Parts: sequence; structure tokens; C-alpha cells
Amino acid sequence: VARWGVVSSPPPPPKSRKYPMAIGLNKGHVVTKNVSKPRQCRRRGRLTKHTKFVRDMIREVCGFAPYERRAMELLKVSKDKRALKFIKKRVGTHIRAKRKREELSNILAAMRKAAAKKD
Repeated sequence: VARWGVVSSPPPPPKSRKYPMAIGLNKGHVVTKNVSKPRQCRRRGRLTKHTKFVRDMIREVCGFAPYERRAMELLKVSKDKRALKFIKKRVGTHIRAKRKREELSNILAAMRKAAAKKD
């Protein structure tokens, strides 16, 4: 089927074992597939031990940003939706806001756990 210069053909059948024959479905020279090692760009954004250590160190030294402190106050009084709207306005996107809200609520839970353990 051709449409506006785009030619679509039926999908190729699933590859099965080749036989060294010149005709038939699985014709062709038998070769072993060349396995390439994973590309460096594919692991971009994955958290390493060093990166985690550096981020934790910075968080320990610098503390929380003012908007994070306000969002944590909203989360303390169970205003999750309001906190999400507030964070979204600050960080820009809905997905980043959800991730930040989750991070802050985990930190609050850890603080509560530490306080309970201390008592």
C-alpha cells in the first residue's frame, strides 16, 4: 500500500534457523550473530554509587530548598494534591513534580521513623 510516497510492506516473518541452501524460506549462508557491547549513551541517567554519595553529601550540607520545605509542610498536613500543584509550578513538569513529591514524602517518612526510633 503506497500513500503519499510512504511505502509500507508486510512485516518480515520471524527469523528461524538458516540452512545453507540457495532457495527456500531460510536460505542463506549460516553466520553467527555479532554481539555488540551495550553503548555508553544507553546508560545515561542511571544512578551510580558516586553520584548518589555526592547528592547525599550536598543534601546534608545545604539542606532543603525553600520550595521543598514548603512542600514538606503541605505534605505533613496531608495536602498531597496541593503539594503536587505547588511543586509542579516550581519544577516545570508533572512527571518531575510527582517524582519530587515522592522523594519528599519518603524523606518525611524516614524522619518520622528516625524520631520514633529515637524515643
